[in-house]
Amino acid sequence: MFKRFIFYGFVGLCMEVIWTGFGAFLNGDLKLSATTYIWMLPIYGFAVFLEPIQTKLRKLPVILRGGVYGILILMVEYTSGMFLKYLIGSCPWDYSGSPFAFQGVIRLDYFPVWSCVGLLFEKIHDTLDRVYITT
Repeated sequence: MFKRFIFYGFVGLCMEVIWTGFGAFLNGDLKLSATTYIWMLPIYGFAVFLEPIQTKLRKLPVILRGGVYGILILMVEYTSGMFLKYLIGSCPWDYSGSPFAFQGVIRLDYFPVWSCVGLLFEKIHDTLDRVYITT
């Protein structure tokens, strides 16, 4: 499980860099400046705990599975954001400026993105099972 935790963590860090770099491009930054936070490695690593849920949901329609993953990921983002506010006094990501932000730590308009990320993690789960990465 530890190897998968680390693997999901690094996948998440890479996704963050691509997401923020693409966002920079949309804002006219041709350098594609991107950021993430080391805190994100363990937060994305928690995706390993989606695996048993993914196994149980496998026969459901993709739209329903994505919806469940989106809700679960928003819950993890909220919990980890609030925990970091408590632990270090602030949340490294701050969505306060968004009209869809909730307490500055999640954005409800990101729900479709998180749903797709959950479905991507399904594919990663399948791949890790195929190459026998178990511990």
